[in-house]
Amino acid sequence: MEIIIKVGYLIAAVSFILGLKYMSSPKKAKTGNLIAAMGMVLAVALTFFTPIGHSIPTTNLIIMLVAIAAGTIVGKRYSDKVQMTGMPQLVSLFNATGGGCAMLLGLVEANPMEPRPEILSMQILLIAGLITGAIAFTGSIIAERKLAGKVKDYRTMGVVFSARILLVLMILLPVVYFFGLIPLGFAPFMYFLAFLAMIYGVLFVLPIGGADMPVVISLLNSITGIATAFTGLVYGNKVMIAGGIFVGAAGIFLTLLMCTAMNRSLMKVLAGKFKKSSGTGTEEEQEIKEISVAETALSLSYAQKVAIIPGYGLAVAQAQHVCGQLQQMLEKRDCEVDYIIHPVAGRMPGHMNVLLAEANVDYASLKEMDEGNENMSQYDTVLVIGANDVVNPAAENKPDSPVYGMPIIRAHESKQVIVMKRSMGKGYAGVQNDLFGLDNCSILFGDAKASLQEIINQLKLI
Repeated sequence: MEIIIKVGYLIAAVSFILGLKYMSSPKKAKTGNLIAAMGMVLAVALTFFTPIGHSIPTTNLIIMLVAIAAGTIVGKRYSDKVQMTGMPQLVSLFNATGGGCAMLLGLVEANPMEPRPEILSMQILLIAGLITGAIAFTGSIIAERKLAGKVKDYRTMGVVFSARILLVLMILLPVVYFFGLIPLGFAPFMYFLAFLAMIYGVLFVLPIGGADMPVVISLLNSITGIATAFTGLVYGNKVMIAGGIFVGAAGIFLTLLMCTAMNRSLMKVLAGKFKKSSGTGTEEEQEIKEISVAETALSLSYAQKVAIIPGYGLAVAQAQHVCGQLQQMLEKRDCEVDYIIHPVAGRMPGHMNVLLAEANVDYASLKEMDEGNENMSQYDTVLVIGANDVVNPAAENKPDSPVYGMPIIRAHESKQVIVMKRSMGKGYAGVQNDLFGLDNCSILFGDAKASLQEIINQLKLI
């Protein structure tokens, strides 16, 4: 039986690797997710066979089964109800449960222990898993609340200074404790550390701006993976170790890639800092050219090549299905339509890809930013739907702009740009978009879903 369990764990670990590999392609992501999920089901099932030959209370097994059933039901209900705009919040909330689990395991395992040299390494692992899990737990909850607009940014020196003090304490206290200078049992000490780590998780996320929450969620997800790996080392569970390492490594890489896409260092993101303008603080007056639905439809009807640049506004308006219908209508008129996706479009990596996949948009129509920029001058019309900072030319030609240096989609290099917006509100960076004042740019005001539907109706008459 032991050989079967080990082979099963190996298969589960391989399924995680295959799942990650497949998820690197939008076309195979669904299959990858299914493969990884099957591996996780196998790992959980094998867990029930591991204690065979040992005396395990029936009550414990019943509690485990009830917990699995409850988690499955709650998770299914949440995933069914959530809108695409709320997907980042759901990811953050689920990540919080993983961190909380790692923290609770550390507290449970600490109860029968006392500091002894022969179990020092295990206790160090328990402390590491508890601290990282507790930080991910409360940090992910605050991130979810920020994304939902329920918690504001607190960029005060008091919050930042308090977080730094707590971080130093969490590093030093275990060292002092193992030298016997803190008169506490191991379990009470672990509860104290958990309390400090949970507070630190809150203070860690509070100063960070809402625009940086996707980066923070990715980082917290990585921390949860690291906590899982620490817990796996405590139990000697190879699947937990492998899964934790995969999640931790993937989360770190994704975090760094997102920072690169925004041209910001990870330290500046974590410090809640955004580049300040070196100018006078005044903005240039722009001459905005408004365009009507009928004019937009006419322009699209004559276009041979159209690019659609989606942003979070597309998700908010739930306009992906209507956008897909517009694409089909234009293609029937022998117009080539591409979607150009910025790496940080939406509220999390892949947000736009998933949104468009929901509307059955062909993956072949999705172009990465670099490929779109190479061919930008060939597009007769570029339709920007709900995107702002990712198409701001100031990122390339204004060194004093907060977004300067951030890679952008160069929509301004096309023949004509039509930006769909509810109002002249600014993007997450809070800066004026120089694109709106250019000669080849026009603004179509209104709800994206309603405007797209009206454009389709107008095209039917042309």
